[in-house]
Amino acid sequence: MLKTIQADPFDLQFDPVTTALIIIDMQRDFVEPGGFGELLGNDVSLLRSTIEPCQQVLEAARKAGIMVVHTREGHRPDLSDCPPAKLTRGGKTFIGTPGPCGRILVRGEKGHDIIPELYPIAGEPVIDKPGKGAFYATDLHLILQTRGIKTLLFCGVTTEVCVTTTLREANDRGYECIVLEDCVGSYFPEFQKYALMMIKAQGAIFGWVSNSSKAIAALSA
Repeated sequence: MLKTIQADPFDLQFDPVTTALIIIDMQRDFVEPGGFGELLGNDVSLLRSTIEPCQQVLEAARKAGIMVVHTREGHRPDLSDCPPAKLTRGGKTFIGTPGPCGRILVRGEKGHDIIPELYPIAGEPVIDKPGKGAFYATDLHLILQTRGIKTLLFCGVTTEVCVTTTLREANDRGYECIVLEDCVGSYFPEFQKYALMMIKAQGAIFGWVSNSSKAIAALSA
């Protein structure tokens, strides 16, 4: 049964059976005090404001029975999958160096894991990605194709980096993409504003922009 979500630049119909919720990189290293984001000098409260609406959408998605996928950005402990151009970013704080939450953005460390408030349950795939986009060097596309997914709801961080990179990758692969603006966050409010504007420009050139309350209303209809 088709449902309709209110969105910009126009409302969109979707089938819950072929829809997935993608929660991008809601990891301790980005969202919690003491993580990589804060060590870089960022205000993590700007990202933490997304947690509650993300929780509400996640609960609604689980009740509606739609597919839920979580992603984590991070690297192998030997950093063999981290290119030099990425490895040397961050000033004095680099990927792989020790931090309050373990080695920064290294798989298996505390900081790499998803925050407790949004932790995956059994049956929800977790995509470990070495890049910004969740389709690069992962099996995400295969997983979505196997389930016949056509529409993606996006939550997570950060809006202008990993969220929009994944969204653009998804758009090129033919998925309809809906970003929930209060469920995505940036350390830079101006980046958040313009990233959302770019997504919905030119008649939804990359996708649609909605919010948590509209998504929940559509899922619960």
